[in-house]
Amino acid sequence: MTDQVAVDAKRILLRYGTPITVLDRVGDEERIKLARLITKTPLAEREPRLQELLHEAGHL
Repeated sequence: MTDQVAVDAKRILLRYGTPITVLDRVGDEERIKLARLITKTPLAEREPRLQELLHEAGHL
């Protein structure tokens, strides 16, 4: 993976409400995986779905 992909994934996750402190604990590969899942989610459901995914993974 390129650094730019990881940076873009971080931006996406921040945009939809992931706290910076949580992102600091999540590795690049998982960030990319979460960002890909969120971008495939309908716009209105992205923020709640991301919170749900982070909770399920034990990050929140």
